[in-house]
Amino acid sequence: MKLASLKGGRDGRLVVVSNDLAWYAPADAIASTLQAALDDWERCEPMLRAFAETLEHGGVPRERFHEHDAESPLPRAYQWADGSAYVNHVALVRQARGAEMPESFWTDPLMYQGGSDSFLGPRDPIPFADERWGLDLEAEVAVITGDVPQGASEQAALDAIRLVMLCNDVSLRSLIPGEIAKGFGFFQSKPASAFSPVAVSPDSLQGWRDGRLCGALEVELNGKPLGEADAGVDMTFGFGRLIAHAARTRKLGAGTIIGSGTVSNRGPDGGPGRPIADGGAGYSCLAELRTVETLQLGAPNTAFLKAGDIVRIEMRDERRRSIFGAIEQQVAGEQEAASR
Repeated sequence: MKLASLKGGRDGRLVVVSNDLAWYAPADAIASTLQAALDDWERCEPMLRAFAETLEHGGVPRERFHEHDAESPLPRAYQWADGSAYVNHVALVRQARGAEMPESFWTDPLMYQGGSDSFLGPRDPIPFADERWGLDLEAEVAVITGDVPQGASEQAALDAIRLVMLCNDVSLRSLIPGEIAKGFGFFQSKPASAFSPVAVSPDSLQGWRDGRLCGALEVELNGKPLGEADAGVDMTFGFGRLIAHAARTRKLGAGTIIGSGTVSNRGPDGGPGRPIADGGAGYSCLAELRTVETLQLGAPNTAFLKAGDIVRIEMRDERRRSIFGAIEQQVAGEQEAASR
């Protein structure tokens, strides 16, 4: 089952999308928004599944699905908590800024609570205010949960996953060290994120295994491949663990989004991954590429994002068909960003 939210109103308009992403049908008769469906999932989920099946067989009036018309599946959410499940990425980025890597990072998940009151649409421009802030992309996998009780087990947490999607967790790298030094976490360094046009139920994903989404996460920058790391490889903590971690001391409400953190694969020798041009899986963010350049060359060669750059994030099935649709965003110029 594939669901999307078309632009219209603050929370979008819920639609069911065909498996090939070619068609959609409004789901208003079941729930007006995705959040409304999540709040009443036991009633809505079987109805949405039946509706999706009917759509696949052409049994309901349908219209062409255009990804540019889609908001992020949840245009705003009650909670957005991003983990850092690919500890290889954490180790590299911390190494680049000279920060010690505690051993506990390999056994206890990292997580921060991001801003969830307003997400960017998957084709919306990325606001650009100051090049000195070090604007970066971060390609991730994310899940939307139902209600999760406090103290939920990893299995209960897995069972609470309703939908899976992709994420561009936008970061301002140059602001991170100063915020971390205060000992109170990210805030200004984490502006609005964007999610894929379509969210997919786990049972519809061939690559979904044990709370991990296996498959190459394709990342392009200005039309050139940047990364194709396998999201199911080197993921130290699966989503069951991440959700249970988030719910250790509090319950999570339906519509909570949990992110995997930047997808990252080690190299064959267990060290940093290699660029795609060198036969490696590449990188899902510029910070990791810059770290590898620093380790190898003594300084980074790659600049952070600038106005006009275009980022594309996508995952395809074994027949090269897009699974979630593409996040494709252009970095806005300063004047355009100021007008938004």
